[in-house]
Amino acid sequence: MEQHSKCYCSVPFCSKNKRKHPHLSFHDFPKNVHLRLKWITAIRREEGAKFTILRGSTYVCSLHFKPEEVYVKEGGSRVRLRKGSVPSRFAWNDFGSRKDRQAPYKRASTRLGFNIEAATGERDEQEPGAMLNEPMAYVMEHDYCHPPSPGAVDAASARIKELEHKVMELENEIKQIRLLTDQPKLNNFCSTDEEFRFFTRFPSEKVFMLFWESVAPSASRIIYWTKAQREAYGTPSPHRKLPLIDECFLFLCRIAAGLKEQALASIFKVSLSTVSRIIITWTSYLYLVLGSQPSWMTRQQVQATMSEKFRQYCPEVRVLIDCTEVRCETATSLTLQSESFSNYKNHTTFKALVGVAPCGVITFVSKLYTGSISDQEITRRSNFARLLQPGDGVMADKGFQIERMLAEVGATLIIPPFKKSAQFTKEDAEKTQAIARLRVLVERAIRRVKEYHIWDGVVPLSLTGSVNQLWTICCLMSNYQGPLDIKEDKPV
Repeated sequence: MEQHSKCYCSVPFCSKNKRKHPHLSFHDFPKNVHLRLKWITAIRREEGAKFTILRGSTYVCSLHFKPEEVYVKEGGSRVRLRKGSVPSRFAWNDFGSRKDRQAPYKRASTRLGFNIEAATGERDEQEPGAMLNEPMAYVMEHDYCHPPSPGAVDAASARIKELEHKVMELENEIKQIRLLTDQPKLNNFCSTDEEFRFFTRFPSEKVFMLFWESVAPSASRIIYWTKAQREAYGTPSPHRKLPLIDECFLFLCRIAAGLKEQALASIFKVSLSTVSRIIITWTSYLYLVLGSQPSWMTRQQVQATMSEKFRQYCPEVRVLIDCTEVRCETATSLTLQSESFSNYKNHTTFKALVGVAPCGVITFVSKLYTGSISDQEITRRSNFARLLQPGDGVMADKGFQIERMLAEVGATLIIPPFKKSAQFTKEDAEKTQAIARLRVLVERAIRRVKEYHIWDGVVPLSLTGSVNQLWTICCLMSNYQGPLDIKEDKPV
């Protein structure tokens, strides 16, 4: 199309026209819709009441295109644009600005004929009072209000908008992370009572929540063992990575489900050191909380919860006791091997004494000893007899030869009778059967404790420092599974 003298450039801040600038070429907006949108976006204008693109009257001059995008076809005279060209040179991106502009001091030095910067430095070194009596040799030109170039302002504005957009994105991500973090991971694994029973050994969600509500107030004041060390050395403690209820759930997954620490780190999206810190901290905390609660039942409580079978055959019984063993890693020291080797298990073990009330509740737990210790010695070392009162009955198996120990506190030992002839008398046989049926109660209670899968394999020696605490926690928490009642003629 032949361009007339009334061609004007439609780019903001550009006043070029064909009449005053005949050497420039003016180009219509492209017909292609997508390319036209790029042109409109580039020149920062929008079609509306004040700006309408019309073919043959709305142009963009060649100054806003790169030199290589404008060409004259061989054998012709019309200036053309290369296909896909988009205007990119404007006042707001420093096109046409004076980049060779000198600094204010240099411009003043050129105008006044001497070095302003050097003269200012010399005057700064003189006495303040000397400048008052000296005639003015030059005129200072202030230039501190000189605005930056349009391109710099535009670039800073664009950068600010970009950073604001990035901040909004990050804030949204933080909100999403907080929403996910605020929702306990417990809900992702346990939705039925069977799942709660597998992961925590609590019989139902209701029982678990009752337990959590009882420990949550004091758990909120937990100080991690590493925090105590850091405070001693003056370094800050790490922030809590998981909600408290998830930390409790993680600990239960370790002892109840037997999950390894590496697996827990992957499940809960935390580091292995964080998992180790949580387990050590909650082991100490629950040992302190559960161990501080009175577990030994009074004689009145025992009588009130005793089943009919016990009332019929052993009404004076206060507690049923038995020893149990868990396998442990074999030490390299021969002395430790001999002390921890159990002839009964034919392996190195830890051994503990457990006492159960006639209603099935574990009321006494000793610490773990080396497997070579006898039943009599472990009873003596655990100070079990100090809890008894005159008239109490203690039911055990034949291996417990502790009559003299119990007689010192006025208690009696209830064990199956020994066979004194070729066969039991009728009374001895009935007593043996009755005691055997009743003693199953303590065996079932111990089985509950060993159903915590942390005891499935061989206990590593690295757990020696906390194995007593873990054993006590498992014994006391097994009481939350409900009492072991004896149902008439049915076995426990």
